[in-house]
Amino acid sequence: MESIEIAPFRDLCTDCGVSRTTQPKRCATACQFIQPNYPKFETLVHGRERVTDKSDEVFFGPYLEMFRARLKTPLQGAQWTGIITRLCEVLLEQGVVDAVITMRSDADDRWKPVPVIVTRPQDMAQCRGMKMGYAPIIQYLEQAKDLGYKKVAMVGIPCQVYAARALEQEFGFEKLLIIGSPCSDNTTTEHFHQFLGLLSDKPETISYLEFRADYHVEIRFENGRKQEIPFLKLPLSNLPADFFPTTCKTCVDYVNSLSDITVGYMAGTGEQWIIVRNTKGKGLASLLAQELILEPVSSAGNRLSPVKGFMKNVELAAGGLPLQRMPNFLRGIFAWVMPRFGPRGLEFAKARIEMKAIESVIHLRNTAPHKIKNMVPDYIWKITKSYCLEPQYDETKGSRESTYK
Repeated sequence: MESIEIAPFRDLCTDCGVSRTTQPKRCATACQFIQPNYPKFETLVHGRERVTDKSDEVFFGPYLEMFRARLKTPLQGAQWTGIITRLCEVLLEQGVVDAVITMRSDADDRWKPVPVIVTRPQDMAQCRGMKMGYAPIIQYLEQAKDLGYKKVAMVGIPCQVYAARALEQEFGFEKLLIIGSPCSDNTTTEHFHQFLGLLSDKPETISYLEFRADYHVEIRFENGRKQEIPFLKLPLSNLPADFFPTTCKTCVDYVNSLSDITVGYMAGTGEQWIIVRNTKGKGLASLLAQELILEPVSSAGNRLSPVKGFMKNVELAAGGLPLQRMPNFLRGIFAWVMPRFGPRGLEFAKARIEMKAIESVIHLRNTAPHKIKNMVPDYIWKITKSYCLEPQYDETKGSRESTYK
């Protein structure tokens, strides 16, 4: 594998790898942040568009079924129980695919993702765990094609998966299976190290970090010590304004709707969350049928107040005003209240998706208003309507050219 070339800078770019392929101009049609066409690719991938009227698909995209899930025998070193890792191992063990394109950790930095083409099941162990940063995985998808692999699986986050779907027919794999994970906002590896430095005076000893659905961040250290920090006590207001890039602040596909199967945690209430999206996804889930414990998803609490509070803070931040900080004496109270009475399960997942939809519209209006009608699909407006956030006359496709300059 040749060294990765430095990609050209683009304001709205997560370096998914398209710009590093042999035809970098494909960014114009393969990028989630230029002119996405979700109805087209939902139909190509799932056979239909999402149902947006009186259906949870407006939040989660097309799906057949969803579950809380965990492996009966968790994999050592996995972020949760290791469902994605084990699924990829089985795909290679049974010869369903010739190669898996995914990420491992950099040899010198456990948090830095590095794309890799895996052909042996035992090598999936090096891909376990959380990484934070950008990784040009589409470049490796193209290289897998050039190396002659015909049956391929890919593990990716939404912006990577969108590009893969846009180029799928061009790459011409005999089989392409996509295992997606929801993306809970990304940042550079360097910025992530700054965040770890705010959590511990010895950030280099942190070996595990997870944002859990019970409103806590779990941290583990190399010496075996564990720490739980309530979301409300995280030092997020101390992070630089550019900690999360504009791309993450304007992402409209939080749940990876174009994957065949999505594995995350948001609606898992302490376990993992599987969304089976199509027949390929159903086949993938069946490969682990004997190794998984599946339970129905649940829903509790009310998301309305937390989402409204989030919206108010985003409006302040996008307008350049300081974020509202909760008084310290209230943080402990709310840290106790939220896991017990705040939105949980599907309600928690819907809250996060509504927050992302609201954030996308508000930040685009402030940073790139002329891009809204091309970047924001119709289903986002259906989500934000509940919070009186509706498109203006020039913010939807078919409207006349934007007057914003």
